[in-house]
Amino acid sequence: MEFATVFIVLAIIFGLYMTWGIGANDVANAMGTSVGSGAITVRKAILIAAIFEFTGAVMAGGHVTSTIRKGIIDASAAPSPEILIFGMLAALLAAGVWLMVASYFGWPVSTTHTIVGSLIGFGVVGMGANAVDWGKVSGIVASWLISPLLSATLAFLLTVSLRRFILDTDAPLENAKRYGPIYVFFMGFLIALVTLFKGLKHLNLDLAEWQTLAIALLVGLAVALVGRTLIRKIQVESDAEREFHYAGVEKVFAPLCVFTACSMAFAHGSNDVANGIGPLAAVVSIATTGDVSQQSPLPIWILLLGGGGIVVGLATMGYRVMKTIGTKITELTPSRGFCAELAAASTVVIASRLALPVSTTHIIVGAVLGVGLARGIAAIDLRVIAGIVMSWLMTLPIGAALAAFFFFFLKGVFG
Repeated sequence: MEFATVFIVLAIIFGLYMTWGIGANDVANAMGTSVGSGAITVRKAILIAAIFEFTGAVMAGGHVTSTIRKGIIDASAAPSPEILIFGMLAALLAAGVWLMVASYFGWPVSTTHTIVGSLIGFGVVGMGANAVDWGKVSGIVASWLISPLLSATLAFLLTVSLRRFILDTDAPLENAKRYGPIYVFFMGFLIALVTLFKGLKHLNLDLAEWQTLAIALLVGLAVALVGRTLIRKIQVESDAEREFHYAGVEKVFAPLCVFTACSMAFAHGSNDVANGIGPLAAVVSIATTGDVSQQSPLPIWILLLGGGGIVVGLATMGYRVMKTIGTKITELTPSRGFCAELAAASTVVIASRLALPVSTTHIIVGAVLGVGLARGIAAIDLRVIAGIVMSWLMTLPIGAALAAFFFFFLKGVFG
């Protein structure tokens, strides 16, 4: 292929740009609640997320990836390999541009929906509307409602239970020591399920359902025992803290926020890195072999590139979306942040088992919203919520329009 080297170089540049956007926008979702609640600083969050996102992307990102994310268009419908290359390059560039814009304004948008919208735009103009699986598109649109509603409901119930059994009692620290291990058990259990179902699914462990549940139960019990020991050592430092700030209770939940965030970051890195490196792997495969396939091999250098791009994006612009998630929707404390993260993990587990097309971004936003609603509608900044919802509605059409434009531009230059 005459332009094979040029296409591969462009794919690497655009792929880095796209994974930078994933780091700038999506990764901040996992750490936003921990930062907003004061459990950790922005600098520590960036360092922790970088480690776990990179580890998830490189160690559990898989050896083969879907050429077309979510199977949204049929690669075999491309009239020529060159058309598919133009489409993949256009999709990467379009998704990168939209994620950059959204991150600049602090809008938490779905990177999966961004790349899907870009692929739809290329599919329609490059291969025809029939090449797009519109049934899957409708499922993705439905997830805009399913994801936040489910996580918001779970977060609301968790927050109410925490207030009922611990925070709104005469002895909050004593009750935290009594009931805390139960919450820690569910955290360990659910995080283990998230890791096995989502974070390690590309490793093809071939575990039976009962084996997965047994491992998760053992992890939950082990974490609960460790948590019980640590919780019992926590002391309130002064009468003022006991009276006004529930400092001891918040000390219980601060490390739990960080633990859940780390696990979610690992699961996110292992899965959503494919949004950026899937089209990149497709271009490399087509440019070198000339074959069009629904799946492409993933050399280790592509995984390293994707993981590196995510880390750089998080470090350079991730703080903007972290601020939106952690401070602008509602006021968070470590206990509220814990409820949001636990609700998000629960939703991911439920969605994985039911094969629901949900977005982790929408899930965490819904969870933070649910935590706020447990304190009343006045605790929510509705203007921020309206802006976030508007950015969700804009993601698919803007991604599609940008991809169509870039497709025609690349085709005009190289066609």
